[in-house]
Amino acid sequence: MLYVASAIIVSTCLGGVAVYYIFQNGHAFSQMAQVFLVTVCCTNVLAAILSVQKPKIITLAFATSILMSVVLTILNALF
Repeated sequence: MLYVASAIIVSTCLGGVAVYYIFQNGHAFSQMAQVFLVTVCCTNVLAAILSVQKPKIITLAFATSILMSVVLTILNALF
């Protein structure tokens, strides 16, 4: 629980980078769906932390958020 502030900052920053690269490819429905997924994952981390969930749930939400943001950033940067 000592790294909660860092988790919030990292998740939010990576989500912002992912959204930036997604919007560089346009604003069609597929890009909006990707933005929705990134936003839901990052918000899930914040909600898990603020509602004081178990550390396992927070860690899983954080890992999912990081994975989703990195994958979508790489896919949109390359294609």
